[in-house]
Parts: sequence; C-alpha cells; structure tokens
Amino acid sequence: MAPTCSGADRLSAVGSRRDERHGGRVAALQLLYQREVGGVVGADLDAALERYWEEHPAPASRRAFAASLLRGTIADLERVDPLIQAAAENWRLSRMAVVDRVVLRLGVYELLVGDAPPAVVIDEAIELAKAFSGEQSASFVNGVLDGVKCALDNDPEGP
Repeated sequence: MAPTCSGADRLSAVGSRRDERHGGRVAALQLLYQREVGGVVGADLDAALERYWEEHPAPASRRAFAASLLRGTIADLERVDPLIQAAAENWRLSRMAVVDRVVLRLGVYELLVGDAPPAVVIDEAIELAKAFSGEQSASFVNGVLDGVKCALDNDPEGP
C-alpha cells in the first residue's frame, strides 16, 4: 500500500520549508550586520560564514539559502540602495539604524530577485525588524518596502 499524504502532512512540509527560509533570512541578516559593523569582506566573509554555521548548525538547504541571500544582497547593493533611498523619504541610508538598513537591503534584494511572493518577503522583513530592532522599526520597514514594491510594480522595465 502506497503512503498517503494528508493535509496535515502537506501543511507540515510547507511549514518546514517556511521555517528553513526564515532561518536562512535570520542568518543572512546576522552576517550582513556583521559585515556592516565589522567591515567583513572577501575571504573574511567566507570565514565568517563558516564560523556562523559552526556555532549555529543548520541543514544544507538553510545554509545555501542564507549564503545566496548574503552574497546576492552584497552584489546588488548598487540596485538595492537607490530603491531604498527613493522609498525612505527624508532618510539617508547612512542615518538609518544598522539593523533597519540591513533588513531593508535583504528585503529589497528578495523583492528584486527572490521567488517568494512580495507579501511574504515584506512580512518576513517586518518579523526580522521586530525581532532584531523594535516595533517602530517594523513600521518603518513595512512602509519603505511597500514603497519599493509599488515602485517596482509601476516600473515598465520590471525589477
């Protein structure tokens, strides 16, 4: 008799994938923060990644997702930062709290190239802001990412 997949099994699988991706976003956020504050780049970034996973063991899928977000966000800062700057009226990137700036960069990168729906990306960014910064930061992140999403939706050339 072939095994069946109940609705609960499917929900568990979806929840597991969501948890893995959330964990990957947390790791990417922490590593991006380390890069911002400590100036970690190049080979030092690779070493920081290795140290992170030694201290926070995780499945290969989470590690790969986090590394992809980390490297992609860094590589696309020239596309990401102007979008944040345009949506964050009266706020220069340099004046934003480091955590807020990193959460925004991660979120905008995912809006540009990620496969998650924009609502999920924004919700995840809000949760990261709440967990690592605060309630006011969550509102700020929500407003900026919503502005970026609207700008991307209205761009005839696409992201």
